Amino acid sequence: MFTEIVKLWVVIDPIGTLPVFLAVTAGLSAAAARAVAIRGTLVAFGVLVFFVVGGQVLLTAMEIALTSFEIAGNIVLFLFALTMIFGESKLEEDEKLLRTSDLERAVYPLAIPSIASPGAMLTVMTVTDNSRFSLREQAETVLQVAGILAITLVLMLGASRIIALIGNAGASVISRVMGLILASVAVDGIVKALRTVIVG
Repeated sequence: MFTEIVKLWVVIDPIGTLPVFLAVTAGLSAAAARAVAIRGTLVAFGVLVFFVVGGQVLLTAMEIALTSFEIAGNIVLFLFALTMIFGESKLEEDEKLLRTSDLERAVYPLAIPSIASPGAMLTVMTVTDNSRFSLREQAETVLQVAGILAITLVLMLGASRIIALIGNAGASVISRVMGLILASVAVDGIVKALRTVIVG
């Protein structure tokens, strides 16, 4: 059980979610940022539970290899990291804020692919395989996921105080630095998936 918890913690990566949260909530009020954090966590939980229940069946039915799924997800994460690094002009950013609802921010890129990352989706499928794990063990895994997501939510709620402290300028600097780190994480995920394909 401890091994599974560690594995789930690593792939969900609560601390690594903070840069994305800081980016998508820059310029929002504390109340709006809290709403994004809560909704993003709930959406991520729903997605991961879906993959526990039927993810493997869905990918098999569509004849999609797990490595292909992982590569695609990391490419999406990399593209978002680029927007964090290069940013947009103030005018473009303000116009986007008018068009983008808090729910949309919570779904992409916070819930998917940051919290419920391709790696997290694949992991919950492998640690709840019907052929190897009982229903009780699968239920325990879902509770473990819920616990890690609760910690993720607490960290994001704390991040809103950081934004209030450092201001938008400080958040912009952090966003660009963390965007570079996030891009590196995404590239590393792609490389590992490609290595799996090459090695066989």
